[in-house]
Amino acid sequence: MTDISTMRAIAQLVPEGSRVLDLGCGDGAMLAHLQTTRGCSGYGVEIADGNVLACVRRGVNVIQLNLDEGLAMFGDASFDVVLQIDTLQHLRNAEVMLRETVRVGRVGIVAFPNFAHWPNRLSVLTGRMPVTRRLPYQWYDTPNIRVGTHADLGALALRSHLRVLDSFGIQAGKTVRLCPNLLAGTSVYTLSR
Repeated sequence: MTDISTMRAIAQLVPEGSRVLDLGCGDGAMLAHLQTTRGCSGYGVEIADGNVLACVRRGVNVIQLNLDEGLAMFGDASFDVVLQIDTLQHLRNAEVMLRETVRVGRVGIVAFPNFAHWPNRLSVLTGRMPVTRRLPYQWYDTPNIRVGTHADLGALALRSHLRVLDSFGIQAGKTVRLCPNLLAGTSVYTLSR
């Protein structure tokens, strides 16, 4: 569900020429963008057959793999950057996957919908689960198995003994550094060991 402006903002975090692993890469749009605009190389990891086919059609190297089974096939620091864009909220063991992200990559960039964004808070205050551009599903048909906040990911990184190199929010394609837990629909963290 990442829009193009958010994708571009996150892509700017990836150094030019990086070797990238994109976890839960979907149709390969992010990796294709990184290849053409930043000279990156690497692989996408995806489970859905249709998305794997879309990656192949885009010319993106893709591995079909269930991320809940881990990243044991990749050695330590195999990649410069590991991306988890709109993936963490779909995984059963977020803590393990965060540690695996920074094991396999020198740096991990994690982005996900920030449930603490003020429109979501307002919706919950009125007694309803939020439905927004960033969280477009009803509570009963969402593919997300969990929701989290910008502050929650910071606490999980601390609990997992990960270094937070940077954290901010993105709202309407713009970086939000002042109160991202309240003012941003997307939470972004750059992490390392």
